Amino acid sequence: MDLALLLLVAAALLLTNAAGVVMVALQLPGTWLMLAATAAAAWWGWSPDPGLRWIGWGTLAALGGLALLGEVVEAVAGALGSRQAGGSRRGALLAIAGGIAGAIGGTFALPIPIVGTLLGASVGAGAGSMLGDAWAGRDLSAVWAAGRGAAIGKFAGSVGKLGIAIAMFVLVAAALVF
Repeated sequence: MDLALLLLVAAALLLTNAAGVVMVALQLPGTWLMLAATAAAAWWGWSPDPGLRWIGWGTLAALGGLALLGEVVEAVAGALGSRQAGGSRRGALLAIAGGIAGAIGGTFALPIPIVGTLLGASVGAGAGSMLGDAWAGRDLSAVWAAGRGAAIGKFAGSVGKLGIAIAMFVLVAAALVF
């Protein structure tokens, strides 16, 4: 395999994975883009000799596990925050829906890159939790506590998924170097 072509593909892979990290910060499925791009690059550079493989099965399996973990962390963090603050099951479910709707709305309402999306997702999760708990007939102080817990949980989940995406980027970069 020509070294110049190999370096070009490696650079394209790193740029694609960097874009994936930015996508995660914007609440988009960047971890799955990173996994797909790395799998495509591994397939392109595949060799029957394990010593000549530049990205192996172990790296791909680790990326798949991290991508799945990132989705779970992001999806359930707001709901867990609501439940930990004493929120209802209905509030936890609406915190998930509110987080998604808030991320979309926040992107347009506050068009500062990444900030609007993260704040919108957190506020949406809190509002969804509050709506669910109010619908369940809970008192106002419990509704506020659950909403605050959902907002903090959603923000923590988003930051956690961003950390996982950065770890995925570092893992691929290390696989390319070593």
